[in-house]
Amino acid sequence: MRIFRAKPLNWHHISDMQIGLVDGIFCKHLRQELGFHRQMFDEDFARLFRSKNRQSGKLFTIESNDDTVVQKLLGGVEAYLKDEKVQKLVEEIAQFLIRFGRAYYFLYENIEQDEVNLASISSDGVARLFGKHIQWVPKRTERHWDRDDEKFSREIRILDGAKVMRFDMPASIKRMLSAQNKTLAVIDKYHFKTADFHPQATHENPNPKNPFDFRVWNDTQERAFYRATVSTGWNGRKYDSLKRSDFFDCHRLIRFRRNQLLLRDAILNQLSVELSRIGKGYTAGFSVEISGTEELPCVAHLNELAVRLDGEKVGFNEIIDYVYKR
Repeated sequence: MRIFRAKPLNWHHISDMQIGLVDGIFCKHLRQELGFHRQMFDEDFARLFRSKNRQSGKLFTIESNDDTVVQKLLGGVEAYLKDEKVQKLVEEIAQFLIRFGRAYYFLYENIEQDEVNLASISSDGVARLFGKHIQWVPKRTERHWDRDDEKFSREIRILDGAKVMRFDMPASIKRMLSAQNKTLAVIDKYHFKTADFHPQATHENPNPKNPFDFRVWNDTQERAFYRATVSTGWNGRKYDSLKRSDFFDCHRLIRFRRNQLLLRDAILNQLSVELSRIGKGYTAGFSVEISGTEELPCVAHLNELAVRLDGEKVGFNEIIDYVYKR
């Protein structure tokens, strides 16, 4: 095993990695596969912004005591592109948090061109031990088309903590998703198993009767699904059920969008803190605060809509417009 100071390894370039028993302690997600519903939920929940084609109006307010450092940390983008940069960054962080519960970024510096690049690194293998950020890298083989393959032993890379940014899923959302994912995993396990309940035709009985009631099976799965997603409000992309009322759907839309906005705001807060911390390496006392403008939907208005819905003082169209068009 090698222990040394280095930049984090980009695992996307690794052709073959040998995960041993000890490696599994640090690399928990490398072999984890998502089921049908879990993958669909992760995609839906990560869509924090609906207005991708907005032509005017700023989405974010960026307040700092050194705009030059802000521009450098955001990759040198022009002022009119900062909104787009922050939006993409927040959405990317959200994807990692929903999938892994934690996200890491590293600030790569190009001294010759006086540029920096803020890039994501896999949360698998990255940990904080004894006040240091380390990256645990299992044994691996890197294959090359123009030269012989290279084999590497297990490594512990000590990362520069001043260039590492860490984002954590809010505890309340983490608990909510953990409970939901357990049930979705069971539903996904049996989601496409209906063919197993068909009796096999034989020569003696070419048309066997099937006493299995598939309506009860589907109803049971549907009940389990809605009970599992009651906290998140996710509807599983089911828009045509006659069993649900518009009142039910609107309450779920509000709940799901509220959870998304809570995650969005938590990411913006953490992004402000982390950028302020690593920016101090360029300017002592540097600080930056990034927040959403009135162009973005807010939790307070969704809470107001929920109260008005309970009091029958708001129409369904107003709720749907606010949830989907902003």
